[in-house]
Amino acid sequence: MLINSETEMLEFGKKLGAELDAPAVLELLGDVGAGKTTLVRGIAQGLGIEEAVTSPSFTISKEYQGTKYRLVHYDFYRLGDPGIMSENLAESISDKNTITIIEWGNSIQDVLPENHKIIEIKYIDENTRELIEK
Repeated sequence: MLINSETEMLEFGKKLGAELDAPAVLELLGDVGAGKTTLVRGIAQGLGIEEAVTSPSFTISKEYQGTKYRLVHYDFYRLGDPGIMSENLAESISDKNTITIIEWGNSIQDVLPENHKIIEIKYIDENTRELIEK
């Protein structure tokens, strides 16, 4: 699927977020600047989260409460070894009222459930991204 603007990415995320039922685990793949956090902002809107969603690159994780479910957003970009964050992630994944979204999850693949959803975001040009659901 091609996304041709930030607005379209937000709208796709909003629709996806409205359709998600917890517990759910979503892994986002894509280079820096591909639009992963923009997609998460849209998902948060779809979950009824009014708080501003920002990248957890420096804090590793951020939590938000929606109208129905909690959203926990992880970014393991800066962690070669996730250490205790693996335990934190496992708790989040097992919570029946939580949507868990992971960016840069290479170091925690052994914690992710086999049936988790994967969305790869490929940078095409300044405005265009290709989303591939795996």
